[in-house]
Amino acid sequence: MAEIVLVHGAWSDGSAWLEVIPALHRQGHRVRAAHLPMTSLADDIAEVRREAAAFDGPVVLAGHSYGGAVISGAAKDNPQVNALAYFAAYVPDEGENVPSLNGKFPDSPGNDAMVFTEDGWSSPDPDRFHYAFAADVAPERATALAAVQRRARAECFAVPAGPGAWHDLPTAYAVSTEDRILNPDLQRWLAERAGSDCVELAASHYSLWSQPDAVATVIDKVAARGK
Repeated sequence: MAEIVLVHGAWSDGSAWLEVIPALHRQGHRVRAAHLPMTSLADDIAEVRREAAAFDGPVVLAGHSYGGAVISGAAKDNPQVNALAYFAAYVPDEGENVPSLNGKFPDSPGNDAMVFTEDGWSSPDPDRFHYAFAADVAPERATALAAVQRRARAECFAVPAGPGAWHDLPTAYAVSTEDRILNPDLQRWLAERAGSDCVELAASHYSLWSQPDAVATVIDKVAARGK
């Protein structure tokens, strides 16, 4: 049994993990899903640290998409965290941010689904959500997911990351091979650099919804390594 904090990506909330949580419970784990404020990377890291502190024992952090940057920061110099799991996620090193990592590989076809406004906020285009984020999710489910997306401050993605805890912890990475948001080759590169146990899922960016049992298995295995 492990204690696990699940961290969603940009624009989403803790409900992104609703299909994964029952699978983790069946494996005997205790789970909390964070709800990031998405006002800054520092604020998001602080929220994950608070969620981890709600558990008494060692904690596994799992992050999706932008949530990978958050868990990398939240675990640094945090002795409570003993393993990390990444799902179609950014794994920045010190000084890197989301744009600098994206720039290492060609643009993904769903990039135009993200809208950045002059007031400093961002959100996904609901009409492009199914194609760009969740092509392998049932259309009615994708429509519902698009409707509940939240805004995020653009600075969350632009601020350079601090030192990544992935240098010092067991990590796992699940590449989404059909991802139209985060280039799958970038995902593979990040996984290899982090020395992660890597699996490939024939999934969209939202593997959390299309392959929740496979996602839970990845977390379960890295949790065993962290003990």
